[in-house]
Amino acid sequence: MKISFIGAGSMAEAIISGMTQKKLIDHKNIYVTNRSDDIKLSTLKEKYKIQTTYNMKNLLEQTDIVFLAVKPKDAKDALLAIHPYLDSKTLVISVLAGISITYIESILNGPIIRAMPNTSAAIGKSATAIAFNDKVSAEQLNITINLLSSIGKTTIVEEEKLDAITGLSGSGPAYIYYIAEAMEQSAQEIGLEHTEAKKLIIQTLLGAAEMLELSGKSPADLRKSVTSPGGTTEAGIRVLDNSNVKEAFIHCIKEATTQSKRLAQINSKNQL
Repeated sequence: MKISFIGAGSMAEAIISGMTQKKLIDHKNIYVTNRSDDIKLSTLKEKYKIQTTYNMKNLLEQTDIVFLAVKPKDAKDALLAIHPYLDSKTLVISVLAGISITYIESILNGPIIRAMPNTSAAIGKSATAIAFNDKVSAEQLNITINLLSSIGKTTIVEEEKLDAITGLSGSGPAYIYYIAEAMEQSAQEIGLEHTEAKKLIIQTLLGAAEMLELSGKSPADLRKSVTSPGGTTEAGIRVLDNSNVKEAFIHCIKEATTQSKRLAQINSKNQL
């Protein structure tokens, strides 16, 4: 199988890293290009032993899968550039936010998958959602799930849910970093050293995530099990409730979802 990447940014590299580490694809069959960054291509070639080229024919000839990983504003130019070299069976997997399958279909006539990973793909822990058109075969879908599972967990959704998923899990890592940032600041204010506090915070977040995954209990039940009447946790939760932190997080995710929809509309207009 030959896989070609249009775009060589952080998301493309994360996917390449996952595929090569898990030996899903022979590194000799992975091809990458970008607009003009020779240094980036040289770095990827040296690091992953893959093929790099600016020659579209060499890049796309007899390719099975094309990953579209450019900036959304460059989508039209990228699609027009690859169009002459693709046949009707070449699978295109787009990781571009705000570029619809319908828009891609207006230029390319073939199987298309939209994937929405998050930045945790860089360490193989992405929460990735995918949607696809009716030209994607069962085999192509299974291959895609297998490939994207190399960077985390993959879920199939309807395309109209991708904006909500962007607001929830696409931006989600930043929300957790925001909490960690607040925990680090509070640790300093209550007299803990940065190094020891960071270790405790990281392990606390990891442990809580695993409890959510493995215990089978709801977040509310897990929270209640830690919150003894009159105890320290209850005192802390009371402050969060009084400050409407839960409502703020709900509003945060709703606003991120709305912004994703706004950007999709802007991108669609800009691509016309």
